[in-house]
Order: sequence, then structure tokens, then C-alpha cells
Amino acid sequence: MGLIFVVNCGSSSLKFTLINPEDGKTVANGLAERLGTPEAVVNIRQPVRLEFQVPNATHGDALDKILSHIDGDIVGVGHRIVHGGEYFTESVLVDDKVVELIGSASDLAPLHNPAHVMGIEAARKKFPDLPHVVVFDTAFHQSMPKRAYLYALPYAMYTNEKVRKYGFHGTSHRYVAGEAAKLMGKPLEDLHLITMHLGNGSSTCAIREGKSYDTSMGLTPLEGLIMGTRSGDVDANLHEYLTRRTGCTLSEVTAMVNRESGLLGISGLSNDMRTLAEAAASGHQRAALAIDMFCFRLAKHILGMSASLDRIDALIFTGGIGENSAIVREKTLSYLSLLRPQVDSELNNQHGRPANGRITTGDSPVLALVVPTNEELVIARETARFVPALAS
Repeated sequence: MGLIFVVNCGSSSLKFTLINPEDGKTVANGLAERLGTPEAVVNIRQPVRLEFQVPNATHGDALDKILSHIDGDIVGVGHRIVHGGEYFTESVLVDDKVVELIGSASDLAPLHNPAHVMGIEAARKKFPDLPHVVVFDTAFHQSMPKRAYLYALPYAMYTNEKVRKYGFHGTSHRYVAGEAAKLMGKPLEDLHLITMHLGNGSSTCAIREGKSYDTSMGLTPLEGLIMGTRSGDVDANLHEYLTRRTGCTLSEVTAMVNRESGLLGISGLSNDMRTLAEAAASGHQRAALAIDMFCFRLAKHILGMSASLDRIDALIFTGGIGENSAIVREKTLSYLSLLRPQVDSELNNQHGRPANGRITTGDSPVLALVVPTNEELVIARETARFVPALAS
């Protein structure tokens, strides 16, 4: 059975998954970190745990180490790409022009797209005869109408500078919407859903008849919800105010709202929801405040997403927090009293597993589901469409 090698590159990291696109089984996975430094390391987590010190390793060196310790008939390579700008509305087969366009979107994702290009080039050298496919976080949201994706700026900022809402987590929102439709026993094309990908990065999405009509992340992944270290929505004048008041540079303020804010900034303790929940239960007031703010902001965005829908057939929680934090789900739903959700505490505490993901009562006016995401499987299946042996 042919396997797909899924690659997700950061500037100093390379996450990989070897997966069967037909049954979704993961054959191998792992992560290379701190690439380009003396502390570079490769961790293989499956099929057996292995760790290798690879000082100053490049992305290509990391691939060499990984491929020497995993087995399987690799027939295609799938690449997760954060930003496709307006160039890409769907997954495409890699060629030199595609790589050039991904690179040209680097101004929109300076921390991600240059690293993706490095990963693509390294993988193409290792697998020169295999099809390489790029799958974009932004592509799913290209169906948004202009009223949802434009900012109220001079129109030339859009036409000349491509300033608009792009949205992210598209593969996750798309996947869990499809899985929710299966759980509900209804065609996705008949459903109006609000999906919530909640993790260190978080976003909501209004999905109407299988298409994205609005999402909370914007030009960059900073906009929208409170996240692990990102502030989410703030006043646009904040940067200038803080540079004048504190003497910080614009870059320093930008770094603060991206890396020192969110759950970490509010709590002063951690960006990990599990740590905060434990601390809050022990009386840590700022941890409790961080959780409360996270849930309140999420509830506000859920109601905002409803403007794009005629009804809400289901609210879907996914991502590390969405799938595993009962307190976040319960508190968020408590702020949605307008929708009158009735939480089944027992099902919620079991993350919906006994009831096909359902965490609300059978007579709740709105259905809430927990649906585990699998972005790697989405990428693998998208890639498989371009592999003749698998697509036939």
C-alpha cells in the first residue's frame, strides 16, 4: 500500500508524518527541532522512540536522518503551507512556479513561508521522482465573500498591497466539518456549522454548505481569539501608544502581542491550558482570569460567525484545547445563553466519546460536538489525488 510522507517545516523545525491515506493509519511520525544550531535534534516518536543529536543540521540533513530510520513505500510527498495569498484556492502539484509564488507570499507570513520553501526544496532533492503537493491553510477560506474578508481601509490597500483577511487552520476546519456531517448522518452541503480550532493557535469558522463564509484569523494568524501567546483582537492604535509610552520599538511591540501575550500574558504563568486549569483549581486567580477571558472572547466570536449563517446546525470543538478541555467547552457554552445550549456534564467530561462526540443533551436547542482533527490525514489525502496509482 502506497504511503504519503507529510512534511510541515518551520524556520528551525521539521515535523513529519508517514501515513496511509486510505485508512488513515500513521506508520511513523516525529519532529526535528533547533535546526541550524549546535543543539539540533531529531526525534522519531513512531514506530519506536528514537532521538538523535545532529549539530547544525539543515532541513535536508534532518530528512536524511529521518529517512534512514523509517520504512515504507512512499509514493508522494505532501507539504503543509501556511499562506497561499490569493494565488491558491486549492491544493496543487509542486513545480518551480508554485515554489516561486509561495516565496512571493512571504511578506504575508515571514515566519512560515520561507521555511516552507526550504522544506519543499530539501524534500524535492530527496524524492526527485515523486509527486509533491502543497496544501494551504488559507485555501479553504478563499470562498469567503468580500464583506467578510475586506478591511475598512482605503481600497488600494487591498488592490495594491493585498491587505485582507485570509484565515488559517483551513485544513482542520474543513476536516472536522466533514467528520461532523458523518456523525450527524447528513450531507455536509445541507449543514450550517461553526467550527472552533482551539490550541496554542485558535480560530473559528462559519461553514455554510461545506464552504467557509467567515473566519476569525485575518491577514496574519494574530487576529481574532485569545491564544496561547497571541493577544488576538486589540485596538489598532495599540502599537503606536505603546511605542510612545514605553519606548519599545514597533518590532518589540509586535513580538509582545505575538509571543508574550494571550493566555501566557494574562496568567503570567503558562500558555498551556492544562497548566492553567490545574492552577485555577488551586486558587490561582490570574490563571482563572485567563481561562475566563479565553472562553468569553470565543463565545463573542461564535455569535459573530452566526451572521454568515441562516441557522446553527452544530457547534464543533476541535484542536488540543477544544478536544481535551471540558472546562473550556462548558464555560464557553455558558456564555452562549442566547442560543440556550444545554450541556450534558457527564458527556462533556468524557469529551463526547460515548455519544459520537455530542456534549449537549438530546433536547438541547443547539448541538455541540467534539470532533478530533487530523490535518496530516487531510494533507495525505489531498496529495494522494495527484498520485496516479492512488487516484485511479
